[in-house]
Amino acid sequence: MRPTGKLHLGHYVGALENWVHLQNERAQNGAKTYQNFHLIADYHALTTNTDSSLLHQHSVEMVLDWLASGINPDESPIFRQSQVKPHTELFLILSMLITTSRLERNPSLKEQVRDMELETIAYGHLGYPVLQAADILLYKGEIVPVGEDQLPHIEITRELARRFNATYPKPDGNGVFPEPEGKITKFSRLVGLDGKAKMSKSLGNTILLSSSPDEVMANMRTAVTDTNKVRKNDPGNPDVCTVFAYHKKFTPEHETLQIDADCRSGALGCVECKKRCAASVSMFLDPILERRGKLSPKQAEDVMLAGEARARDVAEETMRDVRAVMKLG
Repeated sequence: MRPTGKLHLGHYVGALENWVHLQNERAQNGAKTYQNFHLIADYHALTTNTDSSLLHQHSVEMVLDWLASGINPDESPIFRQSQVKPHTELFLILSMLITTSRLERNPSLKEQVRDMELETIAYGHLGYPVLQAADILLYKGEIVPVGEDQLPHIEITRELARRFNATYPKPDGNGVFPEPEGKITKFSRLVGLDGKAKMSKSLGNTILLSSSPDEVMANMRTAVTDTNKVRKNDPGNPDVCTVFAYHKKFTPEHETLQIDADCRSGALGCVECKKRCAASVSMFLDPILERRGKLSPKQAEDVMLAGEARARDVAEETMRDVRAVMKLG
């Protein structure tokens, strides 16, 4: 993730929930199914905002949310992209294997240009998926937990892995890099409280993972509901209601089914529905808040330093393979 400070529910649903699940997944014999690497993408943050003065503070806040959400740094190293220099070396090499026209066709880039109303694009922004490919391939990643909007980037990574392997095959004919697969969940994107876009702090339509129950309730009051349900007893349509989308994720299924029925019949008003939803979200966040309260910024910094040492060892081993097949140096 890019370090933008404290995380919100959209980050959890879109990626973090997947991360924790993969970290904890075990085979029948108790062995770990996956080895996770968790990247703080501070170079990526510069593609849309060149002000780097808050990157450290934002990284610390983000790591605190990761730890509070269940990421175990002893099992899953956490590290800053900028502190593992092979990321930039592999990025440069992969940049030689892709055309600008291919990057310009990236649908995620087109969405960013539209949403951010950009008139010009920096070279680094255009090459964002190439740096992301380097991030993945350095650790020979096989599974990449992402939201749906990042799947086009994973496809570019797969293309670059194939191109590199074909251009620089190993003596045994095999390739240095695997082709990674993107892994998404059923709830890969959580709509923002305004109902118009995914959650984004820049749009002010979020609920933070570190929100108190009062803050959750205050945010939930702003959520968009069925605009045709004007009065409490009017029948509503949960299918077009932002609040109901949150119920489906955070409220127990049997309660959600009753809420659906009561909304459609007019027995449940929007104010009461929002109160119930806020209570469900706060109950979900309660253990995260409790764990976060026991953590300090110094602990987050120590976690990053330890993770960076482990990541460098893996990244340097990969680059030895890369330099060997390319006959560099």
